[in-house]
Amino acid sequence: MNRDIILRVVSKLLIPIALIFALYVQFHGELGPGGGFQAGVIIAAAMVLHALIFGLAAARALVPEWLVETMVALGVLVYAGVGVAGLLLGGNFLDYFVLARDPAYGQMRGIFWVEVGVAISVSGVMLKIFYVFAGRGRALDDKP
Repeated sequence: MNRDIILRVVSKLLIPIALIFALYVQFHGELGPGGGFQAGVIIAAAMVLHALIFGLAAARALVPEWLVETMVALGVLVYAGVGVAGLLLGGNFLDYFVLARDPAYGQMRGIFWVEVGVAISVSGVMLKIFYVFAGRGRALDDKP
């Protein structure tokens, strides 16, 4: 544990900053560059950094396989749910204007939830890919 003390301390500082930046990218995405895909990748990259520093077992304890697989499905359900809500309210699939009385607010609400679904799915898929590849060999040392 004393061998990588600098990496461990720096990563404990960087991971929360990366997660906060992912939230910024997520919520700023409808107003500028960014959005769900970029936020999802940043979240997954923070977890990959955690795995590289603390070991794959620690990352799997923090974000278990069942949670990663649930994230993939949940993100798709949120995305599709926005589309189905548009259909049920008399519009087309992913027609955001019918989601509220004010069409501009409905579009803002729809884009927000679609981007949340994308972020959840992308972070889940990226973590699943990492877990599959990292678990195959001895690329990561699981010793604390």
